[in-house]
Amino acid sequence: MPVPVPVPQQRDVPAAETSHGGDLTVLVIEDDPAGSITGPELSAAAGTRVRIRTARNLTEAGRLLTDDVDCILLDLALPVPAGSAGAAPTASTSTTAATGAEHRPEPAPGRADELAVLTHVLRIAPLHAVLVLTAQDDTELAAEAVRVGAQDYLFRGELDARVLSRAIRYAVERKRADLAQHQLTESGLRAQENARLERGLLPTPLLEGSDLSFAARYRPGRSRALLGGDFYDTVRTPDGTVHAMIGDVCGHGPDEAALGVELRIAWRALTLAGLCGDRLLSTLQQVLEHERQSEEIFATLCTVDIAPDGRRAGLCLAGHPAPLLARHGRPARLLPYEDGGPALGLLPRARWPRRQVELGGEWSLMMYTDGLIEGRVGAGSSQRLGQDGMVAMVNSRLEQGLTGEDLLEAAVAEVRELNGGELTDDVAVLLLGRDPERIRRRGRSASRPGPVSTAPAAAPAASAQRPPLYGP
Repeated sequence: MPVPVPVPQQRDVPAAETSHGGDLTVLVIEDDPAGSITGPELSAAAGTRVRIRTARNLTEAGRLLTDDVDCILLDLALPVPAGSAGAAPTASTSTTAATGAEHRPEPAPGRADELAVLTHVLRIAPLHAVLVLTAQDDTELAAEAVRVGAQDYLFRGELDARVLSRAIRYAVERKRADLAQHQLTESGLRAQENARLERGLLPTPLLEGSDLSFAARYRPGRSRALLGGDFYDTVRTPDGTVHAMIGDVCGHGPDEAALGVELRIAWRALTLAGLCGDRLLSTLQQVLEHERQSEEIFATLCTVDIAPDGRRAGLCLAGHPAPLLARHGRPARLLPYEDGGPALGLLPRARWPRRQVELGGEWSLMMYTDGLIEGRVGAGSSQRLGQDGMVAMVNSRLEQGLTGEDLLEAAVAEVRELNGGELTDDVAVLLLGRDPERIRRRGRSASRPGPVSTAPAAAPAASAQRPPLYGP
């Protein structure tokens, strides 16, 4: 009774990366392996240990083909057994799609039968280096084999230990380079696709004709991701009102990122259609309830609509942290949050009061997600930065004279530094500001482009009592 050949455990990793030190494992596939170069001969020529496995046919080769094989030495004269074209792929083919092996060139017309054994091996071993053996007088077939996917070829008449050892090393290194190049290309394509998706989450603000300044920063919590569950947007409607919002879908995966994009687009469309305050948030909640994948998913939201004169605003909070307002010559402080409503998706008939806020003549308004305040203070510490810590940090930066982009960049960098590294939650920060001196320098007048009116911001529903102004 024949003794079964032990087969090493298979792993879905490129074979070209599994060599143990300088050792090599070669699988020889030919119908007369007795005439092949032996392991000791190759080891002596290569200056390192070379292990050889031999297979008389493709069926036996499929059993011996594992991920610790560095190179396959294939005789093109080997016949293809009936039915092998549809043979089940080995474990090595599970990553075929990841390496693009399904896009290999087809053999030239008239060469398909001669290269059938090679195409079969390439299909079941997309991650292995392949070195083909052919007759001395068949250079065209050898070149076609390389074009189809082999790393190199050798003529049977030239086969000796020195030439073979060098060819094996070359084939392994070329396969490694091919895999690395393909992975680099795929990474570039993924980066381009992610950048296109990022455009949907991080929009260009529609503020043409507005005197307000705008700055934003965004950092996803997922490793190597450009998208997260946080979202924001800013638009100016034809009456001159500037609307801004920032939100956070619970969770950090791609599904949450997609839902955030849907909510942002819905908010922009509803805002441009004239909805504001409770009516807008109620409609957004309907969108969330229809689009979310489970009833446990919710989203927090903060919306602000700033009057055309830039001195007043309406504020709605849906389970979201209150914005930070910094007026000229005064420390920054949080806007009121007592009248806020619940997060979207928690209560079916919730209401979100709209509070009037007095901004003043010169101010900065910072809207943010909880990723900015939930970072830890010190490596290994359980203490969170919190809203009080954020206010103190921002006031310190304001005292240094930082504004706009510089202020946000410094704030996010300090939060990361306090946390001792990258934050685990998504972070989005939005900064709007009004500077009368900058407006005067621009020389703006009543003839500025765009339909602008001095009408006040949209009023709350008639049934609701008008809340008091948040003044000095």
